[in-house]
Amino acid sequence: MRGFDYLPARDAEEAIAAMPQSPLHHPSERTLPAKFIAGGTNLIDLMKESVMRPRRVVDVGRLPLAGIEAIEGGGMRLGATARNAATAKHPLVLERYPMLAAAILAGASPQIRNMATNGGNLLQRTRCHYFYDVAVPCNKREPGTGCPARDGLARQLAILGTSDHCIATHPSDMCVALAALEAVVHVRSPVGERDIAFADLHRLPGGEPDRDTTLACDELIMHIELPAQDFARHSAYLKLRDRASYAFALVSVAAALDLDEAGRIRTARIAVGGVAHKPWRDPAAESLLAGREATAQAFGEAAQRLLQGARGHGAPGGPGDNRFKIELARRAIVRALEMARDGELTQTGELGAGHVQDIEP
Repeated sequence: MRGFDYLPARDAEEAIAAMPQSPLHHPSERTLPAKFIAGGTNLIDLMKESVMRPRRVVDVGRLPLAGIEAIEGGGMRLGATARNAATAKHPLVLERYPMLAAAILAGASPQIRNMATNGGNLLQRTRCHYFYDVAVPCNKREPGTGCPARDGLARQLAILGTSDHCIATHPSDMCVALAALEAVVHVRSPVGERDIAFADLHRLPGGEPDRDTTLACDELIMHIELPAQDFARHSAYLKLRDRASYAFALVSVAAALDLDEAGRIRTARIAVGGVAHKPWRDPAAESLLAGREATAQAFGEAAQRLLQGARGHGAPGGPGDNRFKIELARRAIVRALEMARDGELTQTGELGAGHVQDIEP
């Protein structure tokens, strides 16, 4: 690991002032001179592998941003430095947004969830093999060097929203649920504060795959807001992966339904993980379900619409071929919507009896 300066910030203003004053368009993430750090569960690994090389890390983990609280109107505010474990176990999160708790508990290990923060979870970088291997080209790590994943080991990688420059996927489970719940991210910078709709936080790769988000490098995430919703009784998080635990999703689905007294759908939300550079939503697919009976046929039509334009990568038939993910995603979307309709929150049982295995915050 390269040497770096460590600054434990005493307040948000000091943390922001320690970052480079930069417009939205900045050099590659790898060459940014400074980075915020809190839990450090991803950034430290990337620094050890020389994938990221900040000369300064600004520790925001001790700032008073760990609150988890209800807000007026029935929503909630999740502090940026609140631990993932504390968020998943919070009584109000379990009552109002059980799908979010299920998604968090589907990710990583109890030890990592006890350390990782909400703000950091949003800023995780891809787990593409080529991105982590500094001996091979990668446009996301080193712009302009190429993307061997497109014809190589693409099994875990994207089928939607790709570009000729990158087919990486966003790794977070929590973000898939936040996308479906239409969360809002509140940030602060030297020029003030702003709210970012969750759909606008993460980017598709386009011609700049080295940039994951629309954040300026001196913008600090303060908290995440969840609007009041009526999805608690009919929501689900389905995660399909190569082994039962501690693996990133091949495909994951956050599904939520608001049903009327007759069981017809008033509103639907569907977000898919493991398939794109960001949690994937298509409001047009969700609108197909409005006013309809909650049947597998209706869910299948929504899945077909959501997956329009999906295409696989990797050598056809080879070990890296990810074309199977298109059908896997279609079936996962239908299954997740059926689970939401039936009140089955998750297929893994993390929120059943005895699910609390993390330490108390």
